[in-house]
Amino acid sequence: MSTTATLATLSDSNLAADPNWWRQASVYQIYPRSFSDSNGDGLGDIKGITAKVPYLKELGIDAVWLSPFYPSALADGGYDVDDYRDVDPKLGTLEDFAEMSAALHDAGIKLIADIVPNHSSDRHEWFKEALAAPKGSAARERYIFRDGLGKNGELPPSDWDSVFGGPAWERITEPDGTPGQWYLHIFAKEQPDLNWANREIRDDFLKTLRFWSDRGVDGFRVDVAHALTKDLTEPLLSKTELTEANTGTDGFPDGSHPFWDRDEVHEIYAEWREVFNEYNPPRTAVAEAWVHATRRARYASPQGLGQAFNFDLLQADFDAGEFQEIITRNLAEATATGASSTWVFSNHDVVRHATRYGLPMGGGVHAKGQDGKGWLLAGAPAEELDTELGLRRARAASLLMLALPGSAYLYQGEELGLQEVGQIPDSERQDPAFFRNKGVEIGRDGCRVPLPWATEGASFGFGAGDAHLPQPEWFSRYAVDAQDGVEGSTLELYRRALKLRRELQTAEELEWVETGNSQVLQFSRPGGWQSVTNFGAEPVELPAGEVLLSSGPLAAGKLLGNTTVWLR
Repeated sequence: MSTTATLATLSDSNLAADPNWWRQASVYQIYPRSFSDSNGDGLGDIKGITAKVPYLKELGIDAVWLSPFYPSALADGGYDVDDYRDVDPKLGTLEDFAEMSAALHDAGIKLIADIVPNHSSDRHEWFKEALAAPKGSAARERYIFRDGLGKNGELPPSDWDSVFGGPAWERITEPDGTPGQWYLHIFAKEQPDLNWANREIRDDFLKTLRFWSDRGVDGFRVDVAHALTKDLTEPLLSKTELTEANTGTDGFPDGSHPFWDRDEVHEIYAEWREVFNEYNPPRTAVAEAWVHATRRARYASPQGLGQAFNFDLLQADFDAGEFQEIITRNLAEATATGASSTWVFSNHDVVRHATRYGLPMGGGVHAKGQDGKGWLLAGAPAEELDTELGLRRARAASLLMLALPGSAYLYQGEELGLQEVGQIPDSERQDPAFFRNKGVEIGRDGCRVPLPWATEGASFGFGAGDAHLPQPEWFSRYAVDAQDGVEGSTLELYRRALKLRRELQTAEELEWVETGNSQVLQFSRPGGWQSVTNFGAEPVELPAGEVLLSSGPLAAGKLLGNTTVWLR
C-alpha cells in the first residue's frame, strides 16, 4: 500500500467514529514559518511541527490548522502560491508532510490545510504561460486580463484599489516587448486573481482538494472564500460608485459587488462539497468570508463549506453587553441554518488580543477602536499599553470562549499569553501591507514573530540560529519552558481549560443566567456547569458551586474584575 493510501486510511479510521468532530472542536492555528525551526535556518518548517506534536497533544487541541506551506516567494506570507500540490522546499518535502500528518493523527489530532483559491502567485506556471502567450489565448483566460483605457491603453481598466494599497490592476509587457494588457490583483501584484469562470480552474482545484485529502488532510480553511466569482461586465463601476452602492454596514447585502460575495460563488462550493463527501468521514471546510452578517450562513451551509468564520468577537471591545449580543445572535444564526458557530480572538492577520485588551477602549489616542493598529502605527508607545490588564482580560475572554458551544480557533502563542511585538525596525519587516501603505498600515509582522520555546538561546528555542523576524528580549518571560508546569501560568490555564472542555461539552446550546449586574455575563451549559465572567473592575459575589477553573485568582467568595470562572 502506498504512503498516501496508508495516510488516508489512518485518517479515515481515526475519524470514522465521529464525522461531526469539527462542530465543537478546539482548532490551533500554526503559522509554519514562525512555529518551530528544525534546521536552524531561521524559518519554521514541517519537521519542526512534527517535533512539537507531543506539545500539541499535551495542550489538548482537537485539530491543527496549517497556514500556507506551499512553494512561495512570500510576497504575502505564503498566501502567494506557486504550486498548490507541493510543499515549499524551504519548509520540507511531501514526505515530511506525510510524516507530520501521521504523527498528528497518531496523537488524535486532525489536520486542516489552508487553501488559497482566489489568486495564485505570479510565479505559478500558469501565470508564466499567460505572460508568454498572446492576448486572447487560453493561457490568459485562466486569469483576468483586460485592455487598458486611454488612447493607447495606458490607463488601468478601473480605478479600483487593491487591499494592500495601490491600484488593483498591473500592466504587463507583451512577448514582443510592447506595453500590453492589465491583470487584476485584489491583493498584491504578485497575486494575480484566477478566473473562476474558467472550467479548467474549477477542475484543477477539485484535483487539489483530492490530492491533500488523500494525504490525510481532514479539512480546509478557505482563504478569501467570498471573492472567487466576479462580474466584470463593462463599463466597470468606479470606486466612488462602489462606495455609494454599499448600503450595508459590513458589505453588500444583495450580492451585487463586482468581486466580493457574489451569489455564484456558492456553485463552486457545492462542487467542493461533492468532493468532500467522497471521503469517509467527509472532509470539512471553514470559510474566511468577510461578508454582511445576513449572508454568512450561505458559506456555512451543509451543502457548501459547512462552517464560516465569525469575526464578531474578534472585533468587539471587552464589554459584557457587546459579547452577549454577539454570542446570542451567532448561536441563533447557527441554529437556524444547522451550521456550527466559530469563535476566534487572534490569528495571523490581527493584533494579538492580549495586547488589544490592554489598550484604551472606545478609541483612545492611538487605539483606533480596539484593533490596535493605530497604536502600532504610532510606534507602539509603551505608556498606552497596560500589559497586565490586557493579559487578565485575554485570559478571561479565552476561558469564556472555550465554554461556548461551537468551534474555538486558537492562534499559536496565545496559549502563552504572548503580546504583539510592536517595535520592529522597518528594515526587518516583511508584510507587503507595510511597504505598500507606509504611514497608513504597519503590517501584520508583529503577530507573526516566531514563538519562544525556551528562556535562552539565539531565538528562544525557536531554532538553533536567529529567527526570520526579530524577537524582543521580553519574549523570554513568555517562553514555553518558563510556564510549563507552573501553577497559574497562561499555558497551564489553556491546558486545563482544553481538557475540561472535552470532558464537559455536550449539546450545542447555552442558557443565559440573569445576574442583575450589567458587568457580569453568566450562562449555563447542558450537564450542569456554568461560565461566569466579570467584565468590570470591581469584585462581585461568586455564585454558589464547585469551582472547576478560573482565569485568575479568586478572593474569599468574590469574583475579581476581568476574570472568568467555570462552576458546577
